Amino acid sequence: MVFLIWFWKRFVGLLVGDWKFPQRKSQLLRIKDELKYLHMKKQQLNTKLYNLHLLLANTWNNSWHYIQHTINKKLEMETKSIYQRLDNKLHNLTQQQTNCPKTHHTFYPRIVNNTDITFSSEEIGLLEKGPKYNLHHKKKNWLTNLALEAETAISLLPTTDRGYLRDRVTDHLQKLKLQDKTNAKQHHQSEHRTMKSIQAKLKENDAMITTADKGNSLVIIHSQQYEAKIQDFIDNNNFQSPTSNPTKRFQNQIRKTINHNTALIPRNLKWRYVNLNPSAPTIKGLIKLHKPDQPIRPVVNWRNVPAYKLSQLLTSKISLPHYHTHLMSRTPLN
Repeated sequence: MVFLIWFWKRFVGLLVGDWKFPQRKSQLLRIKDELKYLHMKKQQLNTKLYNLHLLLANTWNNSWHYIQHTINKKLEMETKSIYQRLDNKLHNLTQQQTNCPKTHHTFYPRIVNNTDITFSSEEIGLLEKGPKYNLHHKKKNWLTNLALEAETAISLLPTTDRGYLRDRVTDHLQKLKLQDKTNAKQHHQSEHRTMKSIQAKLKENDAMITTADKGNSLVIIHSQQYEAKIQDFIDNNNFQSPTSNPTKRFQNQIRKTINHNTALIPRNLKWRYVNLNPSAPTIKGLIKLHKPDQPIRPVVNWRNVPAYKLSQLLTSKISLPHYHTHLMSRTPLN
């Protein structure tokens, strides 16, 4: 009787809505299974292509380089035309679908200036590209030096391969030369001048640039104000400052611990888990723009402390393994 009641509740629950969870679970497992199958199929195709490449290279010997170069050129042209058609289709679709979103999101500004320093539009534009933007810089005769280095490397190869490789290098150098003639060179030079102007203004006003806690924004702040925020965080959380630096004492304890545990760390591998020149952890602050008085969120760098490498080893030893279950696809790979 109890079993019938449990079965009836379970059956009614599946009818009401509990069936959705196993359905979603099975869908996710099926997607993972299909991805696994496609990766296996791709691996098999790559293996066949690799074996065919070796066979043709052994059959045609020195002529294979020229044949492969011709095949790659035709494939490149065909791929370029396919991508061009896809870009045109996407452009037409974006022109047709011009529906504006119903909800407008408010984003944090890219630059938050908490100082009285005035920046030009070019300087603001460069800062808005973010801290990960890379300023391009090339020397005056970089293309000539590249050609000479390539020729030096080619002269060390067998004489049968030099002609083909010189043709390939010539094609690449011509493409680089055409790219260098554009206005990109002048643009990069102006960016370097703009960066030097920003650095001069920051140095003159004793200011700095740091990142915000949220919104991927850059905050321009005076150095004294930034240090005061970090000191306020230390004082408000009752941290105690030691009278001496304990890093050396911790380093000696770490070395003794490693030497006494040869079962876990062999003597010939103990150098991997010791920081040779350790230092105390450093702290920096991310400005919380969304809170009053804009306090900091602390970020502590532990990479150079004495026990950093040893803690990585112990974490890998203690962590439990993760088990994953997959549905095996019944679709043949051929």
